[in-house]
Formats: sequence, C-alpha cells, structure tokens
Amino acid sequence: MATSIRLDPVTEQRLNHLTTATGRTKAFYLRELVERGLEDLEDYYLAENTMQRVRQSQERIYSLDEVERELGLAD
Repeated sequence: MATSIRLDPVTEQRLNHLTTATGRTKAFYLRELVERGLEDLEDYYLAENTMQRVRQSQERIYSLDEVERELGLAD
C-alpha cells in the first residue's frame, strides 16, 4: 500500500543524512519506523481508550481478590 507523509524539514534532513550515510532508502527507514513503532502506539492508544471507558464506568474493574478467586489462586 502506497502512503505519503509530510515531514518537518529537520526530520527530513535527518532522514536524508541517514540514507546517505548508510546507502539505504527512505522507504526502508520509514517502513522500519512503522513496523517497530506500531506496537508501542497500539499499546499506548488502546490503553488510553480502555482508561476512558473505565472513567466512564463502561469497563469492569476487578480487585486482586476477584482475579485470584477466578483463576483458582485464592488461599
């Protein structure tokens, strides 16, 4: 899938320097950034979304005692 993005001049200059120094393409490094960074973005934004649901009482919260009982770990 082809995608285009606009970079600020400083970021683009850094990317250009990296490509020149290593002989790799911009596409290579942008793909690397997306693949390596996507998991962190998912973690952050999905957790943020869950916290919003918790604050709005749309998400159930379990106590440690409840979790231990449910998993058969209670004494």
